[in-house]
Amino acid sequence: MPPTIQVGTVLIDDAPLMTRLLGVECEPCSGSWSVVKLLDGFALDRKIRAAGWNFFFMAAEIKVVFLGALGARNLQNAMTRILAKVKRQHFNGLEVTGIVAKRFLGVPYGTVLAHSRHIQLGGRLDGAEARRVSQGDSDWARG
Repeated sequence: MPPTIQVGTVLIDDAPLMTRLLGVECEPCSGSWSVVKLLDGFALDRKIRAAGWNFFFMAAEIKVVFLGALGARNLQNAMTRILAKVKRQHFNGLEVTGIVAKRFLGVPYGTVLAHSRHIQLGGRLDGAEARRVSQGDSDWARG
């Protein structure tokens, strides 16, 4: 069963490496993505900074809309779409910032909002090409 996704949930790519470096507990979610257990974005940020790393927050919001009620299946499909968008931008983290159920003319639909996050050494965010190379190295190491 997939982990529960709610507002404040943080997902990271390459969780085994982060688990070793930071001592955080993760639960597999989708592909190479894992949900960080027992920590929200602020607590994880403090833990990452204490280890000498940085946890960047991207201001651009990622939004996915789906038809139907807020159920586990629709939420999982929305998260899969969001994770694909984050992966294309070569970020290694994501924080869910909103899950909203709405109706339009009696038809239920939902919106999931998230922000990309990125864990790396150094105080300046690497460019897209450097993140792509780093992500490729990580994918290669996983096999």
